Amino acid sequence: MAQYRTERLGQSIQEKISSLILEGKIKDKRVNSFLSITRVDVSKDLSFADVYVSDVREKNIERGAEGLQSAAGFIQSQLGSGMRIRKTPRLRFHADTSIGDGFDMIKKIDELNIKEAGAE
Repeated sequence: MAQYRTERLGQSIQEKISSLILEGKIKDKRVNSFLSITRVDVSKDLSFADVYVSDVREKNIERGAEGLQSAAGFIQSQLGSGMRIRKTPRLRFHADTSIGDGFDMIKKIDELNIKEAGAE
């Protein structure tokens, strides 16, 4: 039951932060509309939320995560006012490179397939 609650809270946090980014309410210049929240892991005691950030342009992921971290106080206040929870989790933002890593893996597999086809 507790795991379901943390997952549900994580999804709510993900949706709220995504809407703040898209609506342009976060004024940090490092935060842009190309950023997306890939997942949110909430701790069991609901005190921390690890937020994973991705960007279409891979070189801006770190900068975007830093921008969101600097705006964490504002984001937490927005979460607290928009959600019905007693204590808003403390947000920690991390760059998520898994999408780019996946594309790199697919590219390598395609290259191997081309080499095998050429060797036959």
